[in-house]
Amino acid sequence: MAPSATPQVLQDTLALKGNKKPEDGIAKAAKQKTPLEAISHGIIMPGIPSFPSYVAERRHILTHMAATFRFFSRSGFTEGQSGHISVRDPEYPSLMWMNPLGRHFGILTAGDMICLDIETGRVVGGNTSRPANAAGYLIHSAVHKRRPDDIHAVCHAHSNAGRAWSVFARPLEMLNQDVCNFYNAHAVYARYGGIVFGAEEGEHIAEALGAHNKGVILMNHGLLTVGGTVDEAGFMFGLMDRACEMQLQVEAAAANGLAKNIISDEEAAYNFKWASEKNALYREAQPDIEFEFEMAGGEDVVARGFETLRPLEL
Repeated sequence: MAPSATPQVLQDTLALKGNKKPEDGIAKAAKQKTPLEAISHGIIMPGIPSFPSYVAERRHILTHMAATFRFFSRSGFTEGQSGHISVRDPEYPSLMWMNPLGRHFGILTAGDMICLDIETGRVVGGNTSRPANAAGYLIHSAVHKRRPDDIHAVCHAHSNAGRAWSVFARPLEMLNQDVCNFYNAHAVYARYGGIVFGAEEGEHIAEALGAHNKGVILMNHGLLTVGGTVDEAGFMFGLMDRACEMQLQVEAAAANGLAKNIISDEEAAYNFKWASEKNALYREAQPDIEFEFEMAGGEDVVARGFETLRPLEL
């Protein structure tokens, strides 16, 4: 809660007693902490890990990418061959890893992923037993090229709630604390250009995403989210889809005369500041990632095939 949200009656009572207003102390202490320090009562939860080698980091990224797909499957984000995630390679930032076309999200492993040149689309390594999604390449490459410094992962899927809310071509309202992760940080692409078989449509989507947004609602299409890690992008996708579902539920209630109580700009900005930092968002994803590891029989199961991926041809 933002400091200004403390009830006025409590403020006045404490002021009369001569005590220091608690919100002043909270705000001062918060300024000295990172978001993970602020949320951790006791030991501090770790953020984005570091690695001794690019190989170790690549294994981590592709394994978490596969676990994110399994989370998407469990969440019902599958629709035939539609949907894709891309992650920029940690050693060679001009390359990105994508999922193979037509393999179910729920059985993907690190050893299934394909490596592509972002600029040309050339397959340069990884598992080449299946093709990548051509429409996915056009969308993801455009986003990666537009924001090479801060975007390392892109998620897109045809989720039910996302597609349903997208038909209105409206942004999400700040209806609750969680959706504030998208406060002034999501956009709407208010046109539909059909299945993406041309570079121009991908470029339009990247342009709609803009220079700082974490997600974009694609009218009549679905959702797209981005992040500094695949963990962040995947968590934000799930959050955005659930926010769309809640928005639809709230709109149905409001149509019957119930008034909405929207979070103020001040409170939304406060929530965004503390909840949207990259290490905090990485950590938000870990319960679902760890659950997928556990359900699969261990992290090594989801990492299966990594060692046999075809070497990168630079």
